[in-house]
Amino acid sequence: MITMPNRKYIKRNVDEQLLEWKNSAMRKPLLIRGARQVGKSSAVKHLGESFTYFAEVNFEKQRAVKDFFSGDMDVRLICQKIANYIGVPVVAGRTLLFFDEIQECPEAIMALRFFKEEYSELHVIAAGSLLEFTLQELPTFGVGRIHSIFMYPMTFDEFLTATHNEGLIAMREESDSKHPLDLAFHEKLIELFRIYLLVGGMPEAVLAWTETKDFLKCRQIQEDIVLTYEDDFGKYKKRANPDLLRVTMRGVCHQIGEKLTFKQISADYRSSQIREALRLLTLAGIVSPVVATSGNGIPLDAEADESRQKVLFLDPGLLLAVLNLEGTLSRQLIESIMTDSPRELVNKGRIAEMVAGLEIIRNKPAVQRQKLCYWEKVGNSVAEVDYLEILNATVTPIEVKSGTQGGMKSLWLFMREKHLTEAIRCSLENFGEINYVDKEVQPPVVRHVKICPLYAMRQLGR
Repeated sequence: MITMPNRKYIKRNVDEQLLEWKNSAMRKPLLIRGARQVGKSSAVKHLGESFTYFAEVNFEKQRAVKDFFSGDMDVRLICQKIANYIGVPVVAGRTLLFFDEIQECPEAIMALRFFKEEYSELHVIAAGSLLEFTLQELPTFGVGRIHSIFMYPMTFDEFLTATHNEGLIAMREESDSKHPLDLAFHEKLIELFRIYLLVGGMPEAVLAWTETKDFLKCRQIQEDIVLTYEDDFGKYKKRANPDLLRVTMRGVCHQIGEKLTFKQISADYRSSQIREALRLLTLAGIVSPVVATSGNGIPLDAEADESRQKVLFLDPGLLLAVLNLEGTLSRQLIESIMTDSPRELVNKGRIAEMVAGLEIIRNKPAVQRQKLCYWEKVGNSVAEVDYLEILNATVTPIEVKSGTQGGMKSLWLFMREKHLTEAIRCSLENFGEINYVDKEVQPPVVRHVKICPLYAMRQLGR
């Protein structure tokens, strides 16, 4: 038995998917994709504990192994060489073979297809940072012979599990719009959600919080991660100026919750340059676009307008770290998160809208890169719905608000135009519902809005 370092592991949602993959007779080599430091390698190593042997190759550290993938792709011979080089047996059914930082060896990525074709009984997983850039250059790397899973920072539910609040999840999941949560549990979840907005979901920051309850230590970790991302930008230089990427990333953080304006990001670069920088940051998993759409039907992105978009930053804690490094907004936002009433926090704090979007993405199936859409109507006055989702095979508008019925004019307008009777409002209110008699149409129509607390985004479609 090969033992691995005894390091505290925080349970992740992906763990169940990895076990299913391990036990599947139809499994393919697995590629885990996502931004740096979201926990890809830790999750694989945790899975490795269920095998007799765990054989890890890190192509950044063990560069000599790259030579094994030159010439003919005899994967059984490659495995024999790896086993002898790292001193760990590679035995089908007993060994998990893990290629980390595989983007450093494109030949190894190409070899994954041959593991499926010629050595399918061996468990093989690959992961890497900046992997998407390499995959772009390998359009035929193994479609149909390789399975992908996308990983993100921790969801709020994963944060609750890490902080030993599983009981709150159980109580919450017994609640819905017709059966609100007990007030004590509701207030406790709001308190923990505030902490989550500050700590975020990067595993290292969450671990620091569980061990120290010290926001300052979390902030130091977050700032280190941000600087690591910026150091990575030097690796993109064939595609974009590293300074442009840094400026774009930081500029995006100042426009969270707003329609993106390139001029506000920088006056020193052309719009086309900033657009390319955004594309690269999206590939790196650092930002996620939310694109405007008419919302007329399925799929939502069929009528997407790429020229009108908002952008989500990958983690609320990292967002605050970026703003802190810039010397602006961070202190004000932190104060708002900790002291504002729930209604003020949602209505004024753009970070709440961002986290709602992140939670929507992260609670979807991880087998493909998820896209988000919003709706906007431009005229004498702008009407906007924060997110559109397909729930129960129907276009469903989602507003992130804590206002009154009178403050939901955009939602009523959208529902009226699209002839919809169901919508969702995400807020820091308790579970509940609103029935609105719309007399702007004849005959009047009852429009039903479910209230889903921001701490319950996993239950969005229920």
